[in-house]
Amino acid sequence: MDDVTADQQQPGAEDGAEDSGGDGRSWSAAFAATQLFKERGFDKVTIADIASAAGVAKMTVTNYFPLKEDLVLDMGEEHVTTLTRAVGQREPGESALAALRRDYLERVRRRDPLIPDDDIAWQRLVRDTPALRARLRQIHEQAEHALVAVLADETGDAGITTTLAAAQLAAVDRLLFYEGQRLVLEGRTSDEIFAILADTADRAFGLLEPALGGYARR
Repeated sequence: MDDVTADQQQPGAEDGAEDSGGDGRSWSAAFAATQLFKERGFDKVTIADIASAAGVAKMTVTNYFPLKEDLVLDMGEEHVTTLTRAVGQREPGESALAALRRDYLERVRRRDPLIPDDDIAWQRLVRDTPALRARLRQIHEQAEHALVAVLADETGDAGITTTLAAAQLAAVDRLLFYEGQRLVLEGRTSDEIFAILADTADRAFGLLEPALGGYARR
């Protein structure tokens, strides 16, 4: 869920005017907001500031981002569905744990933007802003709850086993995010971060193997 990056900000329209379309407006708002938050701090930037910097109307910003926090954590929805997507697409004979491990390592290989990279300013902003930390916890909780629902549907068991399995699998996902954040803030290079996260993921999922290695096998 790192910051949106680009060589230059997409052009927007004047406040209240039409621009190039919905995707362009939301991208411009998130990009402009994150830059302002990095410079001034999350609490010192208003929606009006963001709208002005992005060249859109204030209502446009709030329509796309009802929560101010989601201007920073703008890939939160994608994060919520990452675990369920991996489990839903697991291969024949593959367990939920194996699917999640394979998916994470593949995302490390292609350097998925949901995995912390070397944007120190973005990670510092999230770490040092209580509202962003709280929203990030909520996103992780939503991902866990979504995983419970998918596993219950897949296994036909909505009891404690499914809840506990989802909690453990989602805990690895959270651990990997915060480990990535720690590495970024230490000033590690992108290559170092992804190499360490790949090793950590393999070991973390491996620790769950005795309990969940055969769970929810397709």
